[in-house]
Amino acid sequence: MKNNIILIGFMGSGKTSVGGKLSRALHYDFLDTDGMLEEEFGCTIREFFAEWGEEEFRKRETMLLSGLSKKLTKTVLSTGGGLPLCPQNAKLLREMGRVIYLKASEEETVKRLSGDTTRPILAGEDLRVKVHRLLEERMPLYKAAAHYTLETDGKSFYEIINEIECIALI
Repeated sequence: MKNNIILIGFMGSGKTSVGGKLSRALHYDFLDTDGMLEEEFGCTIREFFAEWGEEEFRKRETMLLSGLSKKLTKTVLSTGGGLPLCPQNAKLLREMGRVIYLKASEEETVKRLSGDTTRPILAGEDLRVKVHRLLEERMPLYKAAAHYTLETDGKSFYEIINEIECIALI
């Protein structure tokens, strides 16, 4: 298995925040797929969704991941919340390194995402209802894509990073 650590999970689960801190602790590179795509697009993901739609966005995620899969080493990769839902992407992620599902409870997720207007998937519906429905759909796919599931509720960044170091660097 390659020496990369891939963080997956729902929006607001802490993938980017944890990933940045983890990469510094391990002296690894850090990449965030959403940030890379925004740089490539020259606009925000929200703007991309409005202009070209989710289907095109998902295609671009897969293209980005395919390119990364061949060249990553000693990298912490934070993925967008929908990226591992595609079976092809989930397979690529598992081949790229240890995949860790950062799992926050539904209640914690709603609290973290409350007031966030940057996520197009959450637009147009009551936040609690939308989060519940999406978690129901996505949780089994996250679990299937991951080598490990790490519960994050009530844990500090230090505790989460310590757990990841213990399970990912075996």
